[in-house]
Amino acid sequence: MADGRQLGPSANTVHQAAPGNDHVHDHNLVGMQLLLFAALGAVGHAVTNRLIPNIRGYMVRRGVSGKDLGKKGTALEGADVPEALGIVPGTVFLVCLIFCLVGFATSYPKKLLDLNSALLSICLMLFLGFTDDVLEWPWRYKLMMPSVASLPLLCCYEGSKSVVVPIPFRSLLMTDGELTTLGRLLCHLVVVDTNAEGSIVNLGVFYLAYMGLLAVFCTNAINIFAGINGLEVGQSYIIGCSVLLHNLIEIRCRSLSSENHVFSAMIMLPFLGVSLALLRHNWYPAQVFVGDTYCYFAGMTLAVVGISGHFSKTLLLFFIPQLINFVYSMPQLFKLVHCPKHRLPRFNAQTGKMEPSRTKQGTRQFVNMTLINLTLQVCGPMDEERLCTVLLVFQTLCCSFGLYFRYNVAQLFFD
Repeated sequence: MADGRQLGPSANTVHQAAPGNDHVHDHNLVGMQLLLFAALGAVGHAVTNRLIPNIRGYMVRRGVSGKDLGKKGTALEGADVPEALGIVPGTVFLVCLIFCLVGFATSYPKKLLDLNSALLSICLMLFLGFTDDVLEWPWRYKLMMPSVASLPLLCCYEGSKSVVVPIPFRSLLMTDGELTTLGRLLCHLVVVDTNAEGSIVNLGVFYLAYMGLLAVFCTNAINIFAGINGLEVGQSYIIGCSVLLHNLIEIRCRSLSSENHVFSAMIMLPFLGVSLALLRHNWYPAQVFVGDTYCYFAGMTLAVVGISGHFSKTLLLFFIPQLINFVYSMPQLFKLVHCPKHRLPRFNAQTGKMEPSRTKQGTRQFVNMTLINLTLQVCGPMDEERLCTVLLVFQTLCCSFGLYFRYNVAQLFFD
């Protein structure tokens, strides 16, 4: 069932499936499975936490390290900080997911293809992210890499390609049982379901294109909303917690798509375990940098659960800060104004606080267009740890709003 049908708390969240439906399993069994997945997440957390200090020293010896630009003028300015440590949680996560595959495939054999394609897409993105950290790919390749990595997932997608049209817009497609002019025009590109009075539109290949763009957005949105200790992992962890909470609500309500939400929860629990371990080492003052490796791995993992779990539009409700950051950054991202290599805030060694960074275009000087700099403009200078905390609180509030909208406001727009 497409996410368009899932956006509002409609029939799939309030009705139980008919007896004998092989897609609905005993909740006791589901509960045991979730406990096992949580146990694997705890193991992944412990292993990641143990491995990072060992791999950290190896990365420094191999020269895969950098300087923390936010520590200029302090005793930490010249310290080598190992980079690309996202490879550790990413690898541990994949191992945990392979173990999950055994139990999940036994109960849900029809989801085995989805799980294998998800593994392949995440593995490809982890590999491409690590090569980006080592080789520093140009931006045009960074946009292509998620598209390539999402192909296994899209090629194996067998779900609906239909979306539900919001109630206020249905009259634009059909009136009195007849297609409107706009409805007839759209039928040249998509399929308007006349039996559903224009409430359902099958997007076909355009839906696959949308999901491919979603994968590109999720990976790059986390990557550009970064630059201070703990922000990349922190935002991913909060989004992951919101996704897991959404999954548990749907499972508890015995929704018709509960199988998809068990699949999503299975992926999220190990992801949260390894991410929490990485956050401990990446929090201010960061002992390691996560690199593009983690940003791409985390973004693709979240995109995978949104696509395979059939709640891609709900997922976007958890990406509100990333959407704001992307839209605000567009003039610089699309080179309409000068975009320096680094747009992270400037550290003032005299005050010990972060300040908005600036760039020049001709004779004009302006603040770099990121949500981080905008926060500093609105709230004033603050130290790096507090700045990260403020941004993560904003992320939490936005995700809470997303859940509220999903279960309380969306019913005004969808049946």
